[in-house]
Amino acid sequence: MLNDFELTGRARTHVVQHSDLRAAIHREVLEPFFAVKAAAANAGIDLEIASGFRDFDAQLRIWNMKFRGERPLYDVAGNVRNHARLDTSELIDGILCWSALPGASRHHWGTDIDVVDRAAMPENYRYRLVPEEYAPGGVFNTLNNWLSSNIARFGFYRPYAEYRGGVNPEPWHLSFSPIATPALQLLTPKLIAAVVRDSELLGRDEVLARLPAIYRTYVSNISAYPS
Repeated sequence: MLNDFELTGRARTHVVQHSDLRAAIHREVLEPFFAVKAAAANAGIDLEIASGFRDFDAQLRIWNMKFRGERPLYDVAGNVRNHARLDTSELIDGILCWSALPGASRHHWGTDIDVVDRAAMPENYRYRLVPEEYAPGGVFNTLNNWLSSNIARFGFYRPYAEYRGGVNPEPWHLSFSPIATPALQLLTPKLIAAVVRDSELLGRDEVLARLPAIYRTYVSNISAYPS
C-alpha cells in the first residue's frame, strides 16, 4: 500500500530503477512488465517504456511550462492550440486533458507507464505520444492492437482508453491494476489540496477552487479495468 508521500510523488521509496529499463517503476510492477515485454517480443514488438515514475517536482515543471506556454498544448487530434487565446480556466483544462495535476498523477505511483514499440520506429524517429501514432496507419498501430488483446492477462489496462469528458484518450498509457486501483481510492481531494496548496503551481488558487470538479473529471474519471 502506498503512503501519502508516495501517492503524491513526494517520495520514491516504492520505485526501483532496473538496468534494462529507461525509467523507474514500482518494485512490484517489474516482474509483470518484463512478462508483457517478453510476450510482445514473441509478436515482433520491442516494448519500451517512454515514461514511468515521475515525481512531484517533475510533474510540476511540466505543468508550469505548459501554463507559461513554454511547451505546446494539444487538442484531442494532436493539433497545437493557441496558448495566447486561452484564459486561466481554459489553460487549466487544456493542460489537464493531457497532463495530470501535480500530486494527482498516476505516474507518481510507479504503476503507470507510457509505452512505444522501438522495433516499429524508422531511423531517427522521435515519438510524440499522440493518438495518430497509434491509429490505423500510425507507426504504433500494430502495438496498439496487440496491447488491446494481451495486456489484461498480465494485470495491466488502459485507464484512458476512451474519452469520458476529461483526459483525452491515451493508447500508450498502461496501468498495473492490482496496485493502481487501491492507490486511486487512497488519493483523496483533501490530500491533493494539501500538496497543491504548499506548492508553486501556476494557477494554484483557481485549481484549489475547482479541485472537487477537477478530481471528478480528470482524476477519478477513468475507464474500468476489463472484467
